Amino acid sequence: MKQHNLFAVLAVLAAALAALSACSSSNKSGEHIMVFAAASLKSTFTEIGEQFIADNPGVSVEFNFAGSSDLVTQLTQGAQADVFASADTKNMDKAAEAGLFAGDPVNFASNTLTIAVAPGNPKQIRSFRDLTKPTLSVVVCAPQVPCGSATKKVEDAVGVTLTPVSEESSVTDVLNKVTSGQADAGLVYVTDAIAAGDEVTGVPFPESADAVNTYPIAVLKSSEHQELARKFIDAVTGDAGQHTLSVAGFARA
Repeated sequence: MKQHNLFAVLAVLAAALAALSACSSSNKSGEHIMVFAAASLKSTFTEIGEQFIADNPGVSVEFNFAGSSDLVTQLTQGAQADVFASADTKNMDKAAEAGLFAGDPVNFASNTLTIAVAPGNPKQIRSFRDLTKPTLSVVVCAPQVPCGSATKKVEDAVGVTLTPVSEESSVTDVLNKVTSGQADAGLVYVTDAIAAGDEVTGVPFPESADAVNTYPIAVLKSSEHQELARKFIDAVTGDAGQHTLSVAGFARA
């Protein structure tokens, strides 16, 4: 009788453990999101992501930071993600035209260009027009990248054409060229210059107002965790997320 009871108890425990394991497995599959975000968002989104995880125990967030145009290419070629945040509306529109979104994108921030130079501005660059000096090595973003598109708008506004030594696929690559001494100057976002701290000096120019980039974010239709993805977007657009973005130098959309 005692042996029979022991087997019964063990059977109940085994069933309970199996149910608990299945429940745990199910929860794990629904508590992870992948966020594709523009390279210029790396610092702020990492911070927002850490707070999001703290506010939602058991949830994990993974990021893929790159140039917005590269991210759109990855997504249209089948890369799996839950959220996409672009550094401009042009690349977001491309993704929308491909039918990638579960709903309309939401604008959450804006950014403008500045000139990043070596600390102390040893080349004495004072204006956008100064970047045309033949003695300077200047780096910009490629035209298809949001910061490259913004650069072209400024060129048109000023009435000059730059002759960069290289065109990079993301704004962080431009910044790295300057901080490593491979270039005298680079056109980056205000937020990137701020994040670089003492590694660069930012040289503002009034014509940057002619090329303000708006940042939109959206949930991807292919996401298996759309509720959690929307929750992350709420974290970005909410007061705490907007404060983090503001401190980094982003303006409101």
